[in-house]
This record gives sequence, structure tokens and C-alpha cells, in this order.
Amino acid sequence: MLIPNTESKSYDTFVLMKFYVLIGIFLLVSCKGENQVIVSSVDTEEDTPFVTVDYEGLESYLEESDADVHVVNFWATWCKPCVKELPYFETIREEYSNENVKVILVSLDFPDQKERLTHFIEKRNIQSEVVFLDDGDANSWIPKVDVSWTGAIPVTIIYTDEKRSFYERSFTYKELEEELKLFL
Repeated sequence: MLIPNTESKSYDTFVLMKFYVLIGIFLLVSCKGENQVIVSSVDTEEDTPFVTVDYEGLESYLEESDADVHVVNFWATWCKPCVKELPYFETIREEYSNENVKVILVSLDFPDQKERLTHFIEKRNIQSEVVFLDDGDANSWIPKVDVSWTGAIPVTIIYTDEKRSFYERSFTYKELEEELKLFL
């Protein structure tokens, strides 16, 4: 008489169940990542505190022809020196708004970090105009911004119709204000 081996059946069932659980976890994790990208992309596109442009759209911010002094800062939320100097640009915007000074903050955050950028702007109550540069071909647009730019950030451009200066460095408030005064 054959006696069924109950130990083997329970072991086989355990292995099979473990296999299905692992497959289920794999599917859940892989789908979760895709859904997060889609949802965050839709959420941040509907109501964001920034304008999204490619380089062609950014050019107008770098070449405005008017009576204003333009202060354009390239930065990212993951760049510690950039974040440290952002309050100085906000103060410049506040203190020099009556002197036709425009501050534009160009975010170089990664495309999948738009939600992070939104939270960053809202948490710090940034009032300057923020432009999100969504153009992955940095090798083509970096030299168009300035031929001497290595691609490192922070970077600031201060310009008027008559004068333009490029700074691949971070600023203290005093240094930024001194450079700005050269344009007023």
C-alpha cells in the first residue's frame, strides 16, 4: 500500500505559494513605479507654480529687449549651493522691484522631479518667476547660454539691452547685490 508523502505535498505547496507571492510583489512594484510617474506628471502639469519650457522657450528669458535688468539664475533643488543662495535672489526681487529688476529662476531639476520642485517652491514661498527647463539635450543648449559655461550650477546671468555678465559660481547676498548695482 502506498502512503502519500504529506511532507512533500506541503513543501511543494509552500514553494508554489512562495513563487506566486514573489511574482505578485514583482508585478505590484513594477506597476507602482509606472503609475507614480504618470500620476505625478499629470498632477504637476495641471497646476504648477512654474512654467515648463524647452531651450527654444527659454531663449526669450535670456534675450528680452526692454528697459529692465534681468537676473537669471540656473539652479536645482538637489544642488546645495543653489538652494543656499535662493533667498538672496528673492531678496533682490523684493528690494529692487521698483528699479525694474526681474528675477527668473531656471530650474534644472530632472523631469521626474516636477512634484518635488512644486513642493520646494511652495514650502519656501518662492515669489520669483520659476521656469522649469525640460530639455535633455544639454550639450546643445549649454554653449548657447554662454560659451564659457562648463555645465556646473549655480549659474547666474545679469543683463540689460547694453550689457551682459555670466557668473558660474554661487553668491552671498552682498556679492549679488554688488554685481546687480553695476547694471543699475
